[in-house]
Amino acid sequence: MMKFSDSLKKNRDFQNVYQNGRSYANKYLVMYVLKNNLGTNRIGISVSKKVGNSVVRHRLTRLVREIYRLHEEMFNSGLDIVVVARVNAKSILYTDMESALLHLAKLHKILK
Repeated sequence: MMKFSDSLKKNRDFQNVYQNGRSYANKYLVMYVLKNNLGTNRIGISVSKKVGNSVVRHRLTRLVREIYRLHEEMFNSGLDIVVVARVNAKSILYTDMESALLHLAKLHKILK
C-alpha cells in the first residue's frame, strides 16, 4: 500500500503550522492545517500533559493516527496537519474520535 503521509516531528514545523495555518476546533480536538507544497501530507499529533498521564496521551495519539491512516485517501494532499487533543478527549470512544476528526477535516474543506 502506498504511504501518503509523514509525521511532523520538528518543533519548528509545528510552530510554523500553528503560526501560519488555519485552525478549527470542536469538543475533543483542535486541527491546524497549512499547505506544504510537498505533494504529501504530514500529520503531527499533540497531546499535552493536562490531558492525562503517558498511557492516556499515547492512547489518544494512536487513536488519531489510526483514524487518519484509515481515512487517508479521503484527504487532499500537500498539507501539514496538526491535531491537538483537548482534555475532554481523555476517555473518548473510537467512533467519537473518528467523527470529531472527520468533522474538523470537513470544516477545513480538506476532504476530497
